[in-house]
Amino acid sequence: MSAVRTVSAFQRDATPMLFQKGETIFKAGEVGETMYGVIRGEVELWVQDQLVEVIHQGDVFGEGALVQPSQVRASSAIARTDCELASLDQSRFLFAVQNTPMFAIEIMRSFSSRLRRLKQVAASGQAPR
Repeated sequence: MSAVRTVSAFQRDATPMLFQKGETIFKAGEVGETMYGVIRGEVELWVQDQLVEVIHQGDVFGEGALVQPSQVRASSAIARTDCELASLDQSRFLFAVQNTPMFAIEIMRSFSSRLRRLKQVAASGQAPR
């Protein structure tokens, strides 16, 4: 299952959320209850006023809020462009994980890839892509 199919899997039965360029999707320090998939557009992830990653069409973000419920968000998400996002709350996330094992694998891959990229950026001192 590709990242794009992962996003489309949890897009079903949900109305896409629209965000305009520059609009805040969520803020660091807030309790997260939703994860997102980018249907269209790009999203910036910020930690302590530093851009750490740009999320592109087909990828997911905010999954930490559902993997570790009741934790506060570690980053802020800002729409880099006008965006159309699919969203998934805790109950729909658990349903998708239980009924579609490849969905869970793709979420883990996304999480792992993000962590790897952040480590590489931190080690190199380069700006994120």
